[in-house]
Amino acid sequence: MQELDQAKINFDSTGLWILNIALAIVMFGVALGITIGDFKQLLKTPKLLIVGILSQFILLPLLTFVLVSLVKPQPSIALGMVMVAACPGGNISNFMTHLAKGNSALSVSLTAFATFMAVFMTPFNFQFYGSLYQPTAQILKEVELSPFELIELVLLILGIPLVLGMVLKYRNGLLADKLSKILKPFSIIVFALIVVLAFLKNIDVFKSYIHRVMLLGIGHNILALILGFLVAKVFRLSFANQKTLTIETGIQNSGLGLLLIFTFFDGLGGMAILAAFWGIWHIISGLTLAFYWSYKASKV
Repeated sequence: MQELDQAKINFDSTGLWILNIALAIVMFGVALGITIGDFKQLLKTPKLLIVGILSQFILLPLLTFVLVSLVKPQPSIALGMVMVAACPGGNISNFMTHLAKGNSALSVSLTAFATFMAVFMTPFNFQFYGSLYQPTAQILKEVELSPFELIELVLLILGIPLVLGMVLKYRNGLLADKLSKILKPFSIIVFALIVVLAFLKNIDVFKSYIHRVMLLGIGHNILALILGFLVAKVFRLSFANQKTLTIETGIQNSGLGLLLIFTFFDGLGGMAILAAFWGIWHIISGLTLAFYWSYKASKV
């Protein structure tokens, strides 16, 4: 079993730079549809904001730590689970929420707010829970991960594109709308192509080890979705907001997770395979749930 912790995903520096740029453009494209009004609306309903933060940045990483402590997967897989849980919600959650007949405005606002918080909360949660579990703490010591370098990269990839996109939206809404229509599909296609090419270059590694992360990845994602739904239920949110929080909690920005893994951990096998599988699986689970809720809503 230890060979998985030693396995490396081959991803050259050129591919890494393109991945950085593609992810930043995806974030910039998302930001072109966000206004200051979205944040003001969220601040007018602090309960929704607090519940969203609680579910995504406090309870999900905690639940992941408990799951890792109970199941005791290989250290690199465990660290991959911690990384995914530390990431903010994925941009595709907005589309899924719209499809599920959830609260689309809340979804966009939470994604934007979570992205801002992720600049600090993603490095903090990853470092904290990664260090708290002894087997993963050993990996962190070996790579000598600097929290400040982690914050710097997340700021460059998420924070700056988000601010620039919102500034452009504020100053020239017409141009922002035109750019958004071009950038969103283009950047997502480029991003997907990079991931596919990386997968094809490492097909033997994935074939050898994918079965070791499948059940954990599926189980982890399902627990995240259930967590979001139960937290919303406990705080007595409307059904539309329950659907929104479920999707926001269960759909993570695994692309950011992969980028951090390639940058700081040299494509460490268990981490990269877990994050890559999550990236595929959460689209399947999220769309399945969204289509189910959409079908149920059409029958009412």
